[in-house]
Amino acid sequence: MPEMTLAVVTALSPSTTTLAEYGLHLLSALGRKDGVRVVALVEDLDVDYPEIEGVEVRRAWRFNSRATPVRIVRELRDVGADVVLFNAHFTSFGSSKVSAALGLMTPWLSRLSGTRAITLLHNIVETVDLGVAGFGASSFVERILRGIGTAVTWCVLRSNVVATTMPRYVEILRKKYGASHAVLAPHGAFDVPDVPRPPTNPGAVMSFGKFGTYKKIESLIDAARSLERPDVKVVIAGGDSPNTPGYLADVEARMGGQDVDFVGYVAEEDVEDLFRDAQVAVFPYTATTGSSGVLHQAGAFGCAPILPRIGDLEDLIQEEGFTGVFFDPNDTDDLARAIAFLLDNEEERARIAEHNYRAACGLTLDDVADWYLIHAGLILDGDARTYLSVAKRKRAKSWLSTS
Repeated sequence: MPEMTLAVVTALSPSTTTLAEYGLHLLSALGRKDGVRVVALVEDLDVDYPEIEGVEVRRAWRFNSRATPVRIVRELRDVGADVVLFNAHFTSFGSSKVSAALGLMTPWLSRLSGTRAITLLHNIVETVDLGVAGFGASSFVERILRGIGTAVTWCVLRSNVVATTMPRYVEILRKKYGASHAVLAPHGAFDVPDVPRPPTNPGAVMSFGKFGTYKKIESLIDAARSLERPDVKVVIAGGDSPNTPGYLADVEARMGGQDVDFVGYVAEEDVEDLFRDAQVAVFPYTATTGSSGVLHQAGAFGCAPILPRIGDLEDLIQEEGFTGVFFDPNDTDDLARAIAFLLDNEEERARIAEHNYRAACGLTLDDVADWYLIHAGLILDGDARTYLSVAKRKRAKSWLSTS
């Protein structure tokens, strides 16, 4: 099997930048593949990155730096990358609009410099409520940002392949932009853990993520307190969104108490216990910006979710086979109803947990890594099987037919 050098541009845990956890698990899966040299181009941070078997980690860019495209292209040349895979979100490279936009132009610049590019785009501007998500201060600003977002999407689409994890996104990219090379990619389960077990903290109502823009916890705290149940404790795990620094500290100062536990950053090795210790996982979102990795984690670790009735998230539920109890994101009483319903119905919690466990573990990131190797083979030499193990070459045709 010939060797290919695959560079992967991604945030990586313990960074708190968007998609760092997904980047860690995707790199781990790619590092286990034979015939592929994997080089991770990660943020230039003063942190200790984990050692990943089969992966060379190089610090290659900085969040909010306008020099990111130049630094990444230089690194691609230095490592001799045949293909580069971008694990990207519209805010992957910066909270400032200029830095974020410049970072997303890097796939195009990579191609111009001679490196073929695959971009996994976790969200698109057409489906994001920019005002609710904290990017549009007014309708005028929002129109300008959508125009910029459209232009940036054109740059991203200069990649050889653009993958998204939502069928709706593929449809938009093909219809609006004429992007026949936009394809549907599986999200994949991080791991295949043990089957769900009863939680160790029966009264824990947990929420996990980066909070402050379209993920706000005030309504969750109010809803839990309205139940007037001394056994219920709200657990807030994670940090602030880059767009709203200090948000959680402010909420804790205003609404903190013995019934609310702000646990902060959760190390990767502790994520499973976080979900398994909780009775339910609440998603206090007012908008979404793409496929939810947290929902996949809740499913894999057997924690029944309470979900808002909003567009993208409902699409994800239907398209990926998940289920849960839904609430109106504008109605605190309805959220309280949903929490009480699941806390009081052990049989329903178990049914949802089992259902979502099967959905989350249906396709692992090991298989997803093969999916990217298939497309790398196609754009390098026209053969989907070149970088697959012999055992998986027969599956290449069926995987392509569903992308």
